[in-house]
Amino acid sequence: MRELKIFSGRANPTLTEKLCRHLHLEPAKISLGQFPDGENFCKLDEDVRGRDVFLIQPTCPPVNDHLIELLTMIDCCRRASAERITAVIPYFGYARQDRKDEGRVPITAKLIANLITRAGADRVLAMDLHAAQIQGFFDVPVDHLYAAPVLNDHFLSRGLDEDEIVVVSPDEGSIKRAVGHAKRLGGPLGIIDKRRSSALEVRQSTIIGGPVEGRIALMFDDMISTAGSICGAARLVHDAGAKEIHIACTHGVLCGPAIHRLREAPIDSVVVTDTIPIPAEKQLPGMVQLSVAPLLAEAIKRIHHDQSISELFRER
Repeated sequence: MRELKIFSGRANPTLTEKLCRHLHLEPAKISLGQFPDGENFCKLDEDVRGRDVFLIQPTCPPVNDHLIELLTMIDCCRRASAERITAVIPYFGYARQDRKDEGRVPITAKLIANLITRAGADRVLAMDLHAAQIQGFFDVPVDHLYAAPVLNDHFLSRGLDEDEIVVVSPDEGSIKRAVGHAKRLGGPLGIIDKRRSSALEVRQSTIIGGPVEGRIALMFDDMISTAGSICGAARLVHDAGAKEIHIACTHGVLCGPAIHRLREAPIDSVVVTDTIPIPAEKQLPGMVQLSVAPLLAEAIKRIHHDQSISELFRER
């Protein structure tokens, strides 16, 4: 078998350490930094010739810095004669720029996919892409993981009664995700009818389905960025009589006014995963950070041994 090498970029080294522990490996040594003029520097401190290499690097803020570092790492491994290079991107930046929603705008997600492929990645491992069609933007195989089992296990461990909960989709785009969670957790499904009043402002109007009154509302999304949508939905659910509101997402981007909005919103807990590191200043009372390291580690092991990834999600 090809020897496995796992390198970490500087975006989320803690996640790399966790998944390496699950694989009983040490992270491979790499030197990363910047020259005085701001250009990136990369040097592999271990031999990768003929090896199966995995590069762990979410392209979270600062997105451009982490993206360029990932591209540099891929090129470095390719020129060092690695046999296979897998870009492990737990959070894929630019994912929301996946279509031309108006004239004279780019499809930046496709551009980023081209850059990663052109740099020399042989395959990509991503988690909860904002739009599933982004898999088709790559000209190399893409393995798409879902954090839903990790989030579901958290709420199942709390022993919530199906008759007490309601799973609420914060907008129409999250209905499929909410249906999946409702099947696993039980309880009815509610949908927020979200109306956008401008490019920067979102107005929530009504709740379809339910019932919400007197229940524990669980709201799921793929990411929380500025938290405008999720907080507006939480207020609507609160006004409808929910006794508790818990929100959960895979990617805690938490930029701009997100922390202020979450503190002010009628939310009992915020659950995120560690695809993106959460600095101390963004920690909230009642915030729970779950690790996707075991899931990523199992996927890496299966890719290395040429086994099925889809089997990870059977009956989950």
